[in-house]
Amino acid sequence: MSELNKIALKIISNGKGILATDESTGTMTKRLESVQVPSTSENRQSFREILFSSSSMKNCIGGVILYDETIKQVSKSKKNIPELIAETGAVPGIKVDTGAKVLSNSINEKITEGLDGLRERLKEYYKLGARFTKWRAVYIISEKYPSKLSVHSNAHALARYAALVQESGMVPIVEPEVLMDGDHNVEVCFKRTSEIIKKCFEELVFHKVELNGTILKPNMILPGTNSSQKIDNKEIAEMTIKCLKESVPAEVPGIAFLSGGQSERDATKNLNLINIHNNTNFIMTYSYGRALQQSALKFWSKNIKDVENTQKIFNHRANMNSLAAQGKWTEEIDKV
Repeated sequence: MSELNKIALKIISNGKGILATDESTGTMTKRLESVQVPSTSENRQSFREILFSSSSMKNCIGGVILYDETIKQVSKSKKNIPELIAETGAVPGIKVDTGAKVLSNSINEKITEGLDGLRERLKEYYKLGARFTKWRAVYIISEKYPSKLSVHSNAHALARYAALVQESGMVPIVEPEVLMDGDHNVEVCFKRTSEIIKKCFEELVFHKVELNGTILKPNMILPGTNSSQKIDNKEIAEMTIKCLKESVPAEVPGIAFLSGGQSERDATKNLNLINIHNNTNFIMTYSYGRALQQSALKFWSKNIKDVENTQKIFNHRANMNSLAAQGKWTEEIDKV
C-alpha cells in the first residue's frame, strides 16, 4: 500500500467523509450575508472553528478542505487550523484551483485556472500541514454543451493538477462537477457525466497519476433543476452507481460525492441509497459543504455566541451522513 493510498483511505474509510469548508471569501460572504452576518475574517474563522472543534469530527469527518485564508489562520486556542483539525484524527486539505473562468472560443463554458505557480504553492501548503487537495471543474448541460473543447480542456487541467499534487506528497481530489442547472432529464445527465469522467481518467492515466492515491468527487446522476421529470431516490442511486461502475477504473479507492445544490435531507437520503445498492468495490461517501453546514449556519446567525447548540446541529448532520455512508440511515433517526 502506497503512502498516498493510505492517506486516501484514512479520509474516506469507516463511515467518514469530507467536510468542505473551502468556500472562497466571495462565496462565504454571500452565505453569511444571506443569514444577516457581516462577512469579516473573524466571523468566517469563528464559524468554521466551531465546526472543527465539534465532537462529530472524531468519528464522522475524515478530511477537511480548507481555503487559502483558513489554512493560515490560528485558532482561539493558539493552534494553527491544520493542527486543530489533525488533532481530531481528520486530514487537513486545501482547495488549490483559482476558480472557473470563461473558456476561450466557448464563452458560455468555463475552464478552471490555477496551474501557474502551483508547484510552489503546493510546497507551502504541505509545510502548513495539508495532505490532500481539491480542484473543481464545472460543466453545463444543454443541447450544445458540454462541448468537446470543455470536456478535453478541463480533463487535461485536472490531470496536470493531480500529477503535481502527487509529486508534492499529497492526495488529489478530482472534482468534475456537472451542474444541476437546466431542464435536461436524468438520462442526459448520465450520458454527459459518463463522458466527462471517462475523459478525466483517460487524461489522469496519460499523465501517469497513481489512481489508488486519488479520490473522485463527482455529482450524483440527477435531472436538471428545471426538468419536469419525476424520479425516485432509488433510481437516482442505481443510475449513479451504474455510471461510476462503467466510468471509474477499479484502482480508485473511493468516491466522495458533492451535494451540488441538493437539500440537506436529499443529499443524505441519496447517499444512503447509493450505499445500500452499492455493488462495486468503491467506498462511497460524502464531500459536502452546504449539506453539512447550512442548518448550523442558520442557527448560529441568530446568536453567534451559542457555540454548544450550533455544534449540536452540525453534529447531527455529520452523524446522519456518516450513517448514510454505511447504508444505515433512516428517516426516523433523522428527526430533530
